[in-house]
Amino acid sequence: MHVFERLESQVRSYCRGWPTVFRTAQGSTVTDESGRVYLDFFAGAGSLNYGHNNPLLKQRLLRYLADDFIVHSLDAHTVAKREFLQAFHDIVLAPRGLDYKIQFPGPTGTNAVEAALKLARKYTGRETVVSFTNAFHGMTLGSLAVSGNSMKRGGAGVPLNHTSTMPYDNYLDGRTPDFLLFERMLADSGSGLDKPAAVIVETVQGEGGLNAARPEWLRGLADLCRRHDILLIVDDVQMGCGRTGPFFSFEDAGIVPDIVCLSKSLSGYGLPLAVTLLRPELDVWEPGEHNGTFRGFNPAFVTATAALEYWTDDRLQQETRAKGELIRRALTGLVDGLGDAVTGLRGRGMAQGIAFADPRAAGRVCAQAFRRGLLMETSGPEGEVAKLLPPLTITERELTDGLQILAESVTAALELQPA
Repeated sequence: MHVFERLESQVRSYCRGWPTVFRTAQGSTVTDESGRVYLDFFAGAGSLNYGHNNPLLKQRLLRYLADDFIVHSLDAHTVAKREFLQAFHDIVLAPRGLDYKIQFPGPTGTNAVEAALKLARKYTGRETVVSFTNAFHGMTLGSLAVSGNSMKRGGAGVPLNHTSTMPYDNYLDGRTPDFLLFERMLADSGSGLDKPAAVIVETVQGEGGLNAARPEWLRGLADLCRRHDILLIVDDVQMGCGRTGPFFSFEDAGIVPDIVCLSKSLSGYGLPLAVTLLRPELDVWEPGEHNGTFRGFNPAFVTATAALEYWTDDRLQQETRAKGELIRRALTGLVDGLGDAVTGLRGRGMAQGIAFADPRAAGRVCAQAFRRGLLMETSGPEGEVAKLLPPLTITERELTDGLQILAESVTAALELQPA
């Protein structure tokens, strides 16, 4: 471990909670260099929905590399890009009746968000973007400006302007009607809120504490945007690619965003790839107006195209919903009887967690889980949620085993005796 402490920046984080050196991984398990095996309820922060080293994806990738196909191409036409574009249209967009142009803005989720914000401002000629309490959209300056976490925002070192924050669903515990403040401020010329170019929202706030917006709240937001001629951006970086069940997390709400941001599990293999989807009439970019060296990583196109084969039918969606229900039942049974130590269950699908009254308890749960061979992380503004993000392809046996380890870890963390 000495080399990491001596040479790597203090900014490192996940490794502090997992003090070991990982060596190999397969499916839903990770093995360290001592040979100890861990169940993975983290999945690369949602970047490995199809598991580690998925055999289907790996086979395609190795064949592509062995045959000396293009790896780096900027935004030049390549065979790999063409196959991805066609497959994404045929398998994802067309069956859902979605008409989007596909932009490759850079390799990560924050690149997709930056492109969305920039395009919304260019198209509308307005500056303000509305985001929500506890949002997280990335670590570059534009994305930070629409994020809520004070620690992350503080790292910017400069003012984060041209944004306004509104309450997320149930932020005020249901004490006011949905969008009362937002509607009033839009209607009042004295409110100080300039007409926004766009609203950006996560359907489930992954880093913000697994706060899940109700479908009716999302429909109300889409209606508000439509009535006021405001673009609606859905950040589906962590919750997209099936994490909540359907390919896009907004499908269950029946809304159609103007712009969608995707990354993380889009490549399916942990390779960097991001897209910004936009309605065709919004595609007002000049050639090269928004660019980058790594806009289209061809090995990621290959694995992403292979991963789309999981979406040629609804089997994975139905399995994810069933596993999500299994998780919810297990978590409900686990917290029953814990009283005030737990403030509630959070999330949807295969992004769920337990919120603790004492934020330190969530960190202790994750530490206890690591000692027992389970990888988890915390989320929320105070790190108060013990968060589960297992691969969608995890077996039911592995999922059950992991949930049992979680139960033992909660008991140990709260210093309770088993019932």
